[in-house]
Amino acid sequence: MNIKITGTGSYIPANIEKNEDFHNHEFLNSDGSAINAPNEVIVKKFKAITGIDERRYAKNHLNTSDIGSFAAEKAIDNAKINREDLDYIIVAHNYGDIRHDSIQSDTVPSIASRVKHLLRIENPKCVAYDLLFGCPGWVEGVIQANAFIKAGIAKKCLVIGAETLSRLLDPYDRDSMIYSDGAGAVILEATTDEGGIITHNSATFALDEAHFIYFGETNNQDSKDDRRYIKMYGRKIYEFALTNVPLAMKSCLDKSGISINEVKKILIHQANEKMDEAIIKRFYELYDMDMPEGIMPMTIGKLGNSSVATVPTLYDSILNGSLENQEINKGDVIIFASVGAGMNINAIVYKQ
Repeated sequence: MNIKITGTGSYIPANIEKNEDFHNHEFLNSDGSAINAPNEVIVKKFKAITGIDERRYAKNHLNTSDIGSFAAEKAIDNAKINREDLDYIIVAHNYGDIRHDSIQSDTVPSIASRVKHLLRIENPKCVAYDLLFGCPGWVEGVIQANAFIKAGIAKKCLVIGAETLSRLLDPYDRDSMIYSDGAGAVILEATTDEGGIITHNSATFALDEAHFIYFGETNNQDSKDDRRYIKMYGRKIYEFALTNVPLAMKSCLDKSGISINEVKKILIHQANEKMDEAIIKRFYELYDMDMPEGIMPMTIGKLGNSSVATVPTLYDSILNGSLENQEINKGDVIIFASVGAGMNINAIVYKQ
């Protein structure tokens, strides 16, 4: 028995926020002091570091559960399954449903229960639950679904990564230009086909690293706004990821028994173009190799960082032919990898 992804789907929001749309923002340092540079320079430096030209924001009437259900519908249709046969719906997110212009996150009922409701699934034995694991949440959801199927307690699982980070952005923080909205979903099934999930690896570093990404106050210290926003220590995250993610990927690949030369694609969380490139280069250096050209498909330039949604939307984009000069064929070995709040890391070696 092999456990494979039999269907994929994604939802890319229609609203495009371009870099020049931030030229009129008032960016401040974390201590509230002014940044000694014009916004055009700030945005240009941001693009050079992150690779982001634009990002997608969900329309005001849509929440995380809505866009998650849109991606799920596509994955169910792509897999050609009866939705009533699903045993689990696992939804990875971090902030729940945050309605436009609201200061409160809503997670009761769970996002997974809401998605199940929106999918109109009647079967009560289809268990729906949420997974909070930082940006690696969707990858971890796939790992959990794999375990359920291996244990014989499930045959079909739906795993979704969905987020509306645009509702959590501090307009005074230049890091807020990184984040975006989106949703991706897959169906996993036990099959007799070759391939599927070969090995996986997960880790949580929380002794000194737990609060590298956190909820914090606005950079505008004159504001009376009590809400909290996504905040991060970017340099610490970069150093942590560059040290630990390549090692986790290597451990996962070595455990699989597959040669590094057989890896066709690495689908890494779209966090930061420069950081992701440095991670993959370091990964190949562990094998005394140069990073192969085209091994790391990227969507962050146009889609931004949508947290748990980046890996499944990237995967779906390649499979449906919408990412130029990228393809994954039957029998190809790929690696899924992610790093994020917690600090959590995970990887999967997968044969298409």
